[in-house]
Amino acid sequence: MSPAQGPGQAPRQGLARLSVNQETVRQLSLPELARLTAELGIGGVGLWRDPVRAYGPAAAARLMRQHGLAVTSLCRGGFFTAVETRERRAALDDNRAALDEAAELGTGVLVLVSGGLPDGERDLAAARERIADALAELAPYARERGVRMALEPLHPMYASDRCVVSTLGQALELAERFPADEVGVVVDTYHLWWDERVPRQLARAGELGRIALFQLADWITPLPEGVLLGRGQLGDGAVDLRAFRTWTDAAGYRGPVEVEIFNPVLWERDGAEVLRETAARYLQHVL
Repeated sequence: MSPAQGPGQAPRQGLARLSVNQETVRQLSLPELARLTAELGIGGVGLWRDPVRAYGPAAAARLMRQHGLAVTSLCRGGFFTAVETRERRAALDDNRAALDEAAELGTGVLVLVSGGLPDGERDLAAARERIADALAELAPYARERGVRMALEPLHPMYASDRCVVSTLGQALELAERFPADEVGVVVDTYHLWWDERVPRQLARAGELGRIALFQLADWITPLPEGVLLGRGQLGDGAVDLRAFRTWTDAAGYRGPVEVEIFNPVLWERDGAEVLRETAARYLQHVL
């Protein structure tokens, strides 16, 4: 019997802080995700824009409330690095829509993937400045809606095509230009596990009140072709997940711990089984 299935109230209490990102079990419909997550005693879910739009943000918000689940984040906004004016305007409009959707869902966190280098560009510093410019334009809109924009640094292998913000330090340097309740950072073990500077940067982020979300996934090798869909189930890889949880706790973060795994092997399995396994692995490897 797994910890998540064991008798008594201790396992369920241990899962109250856990959130499962929708992409971890993308084979489940929103109603299935809500029902099964609540049955396990998991406290929240992270949602993605496309399935939420298909279901309807207001309906999705009602569904989660009915099951007593917190919406811990909405993924994703961002992609701010375009040089061309029309592309840049379209990105800003899309982020305003994302902020509206987050507010309607009742989550205070919109995860931002900042964007990679446009074709022909090689100036990382200039691309990061365009991110800052976009945040400055969006900050009043986000503040009105009570939604915090959360910059997620991605592993450096994504810098060219997906995210020029590669370290927690870089994310903090951008975030610190704005009030902490407007712009925070996402701490994702998959992207940051390799960087020996993270414990110090986490302490700094905590002092500044910048940690908006803590996400978990493990690092497994070999990486798949395309690298995007290679995240591992908790405990299957190289990441010291418990150390990350200890560091974020020490930094004063008391928010949800969200498991976000993109892995076709998990998606091919029964979604309820994957949820049970994720809960058990969280108890085993994170707490």
